Amino acid sequence: MSDQNQKNPVQPAFPEVEAGQTSVEDLNELMKVRREKLQELLDQGVEPYGEKFERSCYTSEIIENFETMDGTNVVIAGRIMAKRVMGKASFANLQDTWGNIQIYARLDDLGAEEYARFEKLDIGDIIGCSGKVFRTRKGEITIHLDQYQVMSKSLRPLPEKWHGLKDVDLRYRQRYVDLIVNPEVRQTFITRSKIVRAIRNYLDNRGFLEVETPMMHPIAGGASARPFITHHNTLDMKLYMRIAPELYLKRLLVGGFDKVYEVNRNFRNEGISTRHNPEFTMIELYQAYGDFVTMMDLTEDLIAQVAQEVLGTTTVEYEGVEISLAKPWRRAPMLEIVKEYSGLDFTKLRDAKEAYEAAKGLGLEIEKGASWGDILNLVFEEKVEDKLIQPTFIIDYPVDISPLAKRQKENPELTYRFELFIYGREMANAFSELNDPIDQKGRFMAQVEKRKAGDEEAQMYDEDYVQALEYGMPPAGGLGIGIDRLVMLLTNSSSIRDVILFPLMRPRD
Repeated sequence: MSDQNQKNPVQPAFPEVEAGQTSVEDLNELMKVRREKLQELLDQGVEPYGEKFERSCYTSEIIENFETMDGTNVVIAGRIMAKRVMGKASFANLQDTWGNIQIYARLDDLGAEEYARFEKLDIGDIIGCSGKVFRTRKGEITIHLDQYQVMSKSLRPLPEKWHGLKDVDLRYRQRYVDLIVNPEVRQTFITRSKIVRAIRNYLDNRGFLEVETPMMHPIAGGASARPFITHHNTLDMKLYMRIAPELYLKRLLVGGFDKVYEVNRNFRNEGISTRHNPEFTMIELYQAYGDFVTMMDLTEDLIAQVAQEVLGTTTVEYEGVEISLAKPWRRAPMLEIVKEYSGLDFTKLRDAKEAYEAAKGLGLEIEKGASWGDILNLVFEEKVEDKLIQPTFIIDYPVDISPLAKRQKENPELTYRFELFIYGREMANAFSELNDPIDQKGRFMAQVEKRKAGDEEAQMYDEDYVQALEYGMPPAGGLGIGIDRLVMLLTNSSSIRDVILFPLMRPRD
């Protein structure tokens, strides 16, 4: 294991001081006392940092099954979160991953030496212990200790006022402390794990094969985004951190896999906000012989079923707004919903010049050289997107902004594509996959021209992917869902950093 100072070179020396909880002098004194207790343990021949410890159950199991476990002996381990000494008897609260329970120690049971050490235990110390389950006269489920051992001596006091701190920046930087003292934060990440597991189970049960594709690409592709760039020393070549796994997953359709998915980490060198983190998680899946309607049906069924399985309901509250995830969800063409909310009828604005003038009339700033489809999408983003509170599929996106989606036969300016919006936020993106290699090459070349014109997020030309399509890829539907945003919705978390264990933070000065 690497040295802690190497792993966290910018950690503040005294974070509790920055949280406004104590002075440097007080903290130094508290840590000095704890180190003295550590030395005392060592002098007594007690190992303060234990090894393997076999426990029989978790605290939550005892609470949930008290009627059958009353009077039985159990072995548990956890962190002391509260303690009160009452002469010859002491009580403490012990916390593990799944909950907490009261423990009770008596001088007569432990003996003078062990009880004296128990009295000197600090909040934050980790112990293993055994004893009999009972209920106190006040009705609290408790473990009457017969023995205990120190597993880890805590040298830094937990911040007493951490709960409810306004300095969320400090909580994100020191997530390990946040998880210790805020049970609701710990529950958010337990829920996240359940959500991802439920998604995997849903897809596995429907014949999808989970795969892994590269995270370093010679060409950044599969999405319109600015990539992180790295360098491979041995091969002396530039590589791009994955912005999307799409083109590799579709190569697998060419290779004969009909249904594939990947829970993947992506990296985009873009802004940070309550909705965006440079490193984020998505689920992408592809189904041969399906289309974007197949993906719509799957998306609403998947999300509704995951919510029901994990939360026990398809009705969730997000930032005070009740949202129903029950099927069916609205499906609205982009042209139709833009007219509904902005008044502009883009079916009558048949070129970029007319669209430009109409959009300027709404007070929008439009980039030079924007196409008809670019302007239509801009009006949607500025005038419609934040109004889509209940689950809504926006379908029929312009081909100008959909370089990997299949054109509509009846209207070649549009594609068989949708994006899902909930609470005014994009949650998923999908389309009928473009499998015509000649059309795909033309789309890539159009993206190359955009890059030459200064668009750093335009896609690169991927010759090998075009070659793969030339071997033949079956018609298919593809879907990408942002895991982080879905977890935000299902846990009522206002910021993406609330659902990422260690979000990227600016280094401290």
